[in-house]
Amino acid sequence: MSEAYFRVESGALGPEENFLSLDDILMSHEKLPVRTETPIPRLGAFFLERSAGADRDHELPQGSKIELPLWLAKGLFDNKRRILSVELPKIYQQAWRTVFSADANVVDLHKMGPHFYGFGSQLLHFDSPENADISQSLLQTFIGRFRRIMDSSQNAYNEDTSALVAKLDEMERGLFQTGQKGLNDFQCWEKGQASQITASSLVQNYKKRKFTNMED
Repeated sequence: MSEAYFRVESGALGPEENFLSLDDILMSHEKLPVRTETPIPRLGAFFLERSAGADRDHELPQGSKIELPLWLAKGLFDNKRRILSVELPKIYQQAWRTVFSADANVVDLHKMGPHFYGFGSQLLHFDSPENADISQSLLQTFIGRFRRIMDSSQNAYNEDTSALVAKLDEMERGLFQTGQKGLNDFQCWEKGQASQITASSLVQNYKKRKFTNMED
């Protein structure tokens, strides 16, 4: 049976997201806390309640603290015009970076943010003075968790792995599945099953229809 969707690799760890990747589309809709550095017309209708006193042009006042999806925050951010400034989500701040440096394996990354690495990499677009610390923390967190992820994928064959992957972010889950597939392919090769030739589903269906027609 063919798959309805062929997975497109994420580009979020690089300069820009891949607009064909479902993972990147979902990641770009995660919310980011920002502060407006200048009045923004017409956005007040979406982010301010009537009691907040928005004017007739629905202007979003300077100094407003709101949450924007990542894609919109990136579109509005401009160092020269200073439209808005970005506040780091708690999971990327110094307190959590200290936790990651102590033992990254104890953290439930999926609960904190299902696209932890991709979203964190996109924060580097906003020229924060903490960018160097954020990128180093992302790298060390991945290194600290990678070996355990791959060890688990190799030692949990034909077992319920839901508890193992529950704390992994989406990229880590992909690595876990790759590890299990590699183990499965290796075991098939050991059993001599890797070189077996089987008929495709199209051929099998054709034979079934032909046999049915002969009976009729």
